[in-house]
Amino acid sequence: MRRRGRLAKAMGWVVLFALAVALLAVAAGRASLLRGTPPTDLGVRDGRLRPPSATPNSVSSQADLWPGHPQREGARIAPLAYRGDGGAALARLKSLIEATPGARVVEARPDYLRAEFETPLLHFTDDAEFWLDRDAGVIHLRSASRLGRGDLGANRARIESLRERFARMAGGGP
Repeated sequence: MRRRGRLAKAMGWVVLFALAVALLAVAAGRASLLRGTPPTDLGVRDGRLRPPSATPNSVSSQADLWPGHPQREGARIAPLAYRGDGGAALARLKSLIEATPGARVVEARPDYLRAEFETPLLHFTDDAEFWLDRDAGVIHLRSASRLGRGDLGANRARIESLRERFARMAGGGP
């Protein structure tokens, strides 16, 4: 009987500790301590976006341009395909991003978009870039978390959701 009481008391402390950690994490997120700092080297250079992250928390349609990169296989994702006018396609993508909860377009040029996506509770922030490659007829992309080693597939899921909405908006989607 006494052993059961000690076990219950220990479990109570474990639950209390877990609750305290969760509350601290939420408080840190609300104070914007989990946003991270945006990379200073984003953008297109010589037809390339920045390489994928060295940890499994990013996706890139140009992952194959970085042979030997440790996350090349895991980061690989298809670019966004479009038909017709590339400028109109990029404008369509911009409107989709702006309509996405937690998203904010921070840079928009005729051939490039940069956006930030913020999670609602903890305010983790991911950076996404989209480059209109008119010669290839696609919009190349890169999306990566600022903090942490992994993202539980969040960047891939976000891009695939954008891809589906982008295709539907063009009348060619699922």
